[in-house]
Order: sequence, then structure tokens, then C-alpha cells
Amino acid sequence: MAKIEKSILIHAPVEKVFEFMAKPENLPRIWPSLQEVRNVQLLPNGGYCYDWTYKMAGIHIDGKAEWIEFVRNERIFDKNESSINSTFLWSFQPKEGGTQVTLNVEYIIPGTITSKLAEPIIHKMNEHEASTVLANLKAWMEG
Repeated sequence: MAKIEKSILIHAPVEKVFEFMAKPENLPRIWPSLQEVRNVQLLPNGGYCYDWTYKMAGIHIDGKAEWIEFVRNERIFDKNESSINSTFLWSFQPKEGGTQVTLNVEYIIPGTITSKLAEPIIHKMNEHEASTVLANLKAWMEG
């Protein structure tokens, strides 16, 4: 299982940052490879489930996300089912008059020989994507 952890300090209140992230429709605004979010449905826990399309290395991947844990102004934990299953934990903490956003991602690349050989390249791309998403979130919130 591959893991990524990235963090960024955003000069905006936790409530503002969380409110933006708590709307799945906003994700394509900050996530370059996330092509589409659709069929958004509210869950009893206050979170959402939705379908998405992601473009990785020129390949479109369709999947479904479900927010397993949703704690307002603190965290969103979602589980994604697709050809590459993953989990995302978004944490929001007040810090220095702003918000420390931490993203923890875990994913499993299916076990073909080709994918195992490509795994280090895919991991580098995913690390770069995570950094870009957080930088874009920062720019959106501070802009």
C-alpha cells in the first residue's frame, strides 16, 4: 500500500477552508486531474457520496467516493472505489491565525507486473498531484 502525507498552512479561518472542502463540487476547482464530480448525494453523517472521473497519465478512471467520517471543521475521511482503491483523510487544524490542512492518502495499485514496475513513477505523480491540490486550495482560500 502506497502512502502520501502532505500539509500546508493556509491564511484563512478553519471554517472557511472546511466549508469549501465540504462541497464535493468544489474539488475539480483545485484538483487538476479530477475531471468531474457527479451524482452527489448527502449521507446521514453529514458527508457525501459521489461518482468521479480522474485522469492519470492520459487514462480516465471512474470511481465512487463515500465520506466515512465527517467532523465539521476537523476532518473528512473518504473511501474511494475504482480500479485503484484509495482513502483520503483531510485534517483541518487552527494554526497561527489560519488553518493547517493535512492530506493523508493511501492507495493500492492492482497487482499486475506492469503496474508494479510503474508504481514508483505513479507514486511520484501522485505526490506531485497532492502538493498541487494543497497549493491550489491555498491560492483559492487566500485569493
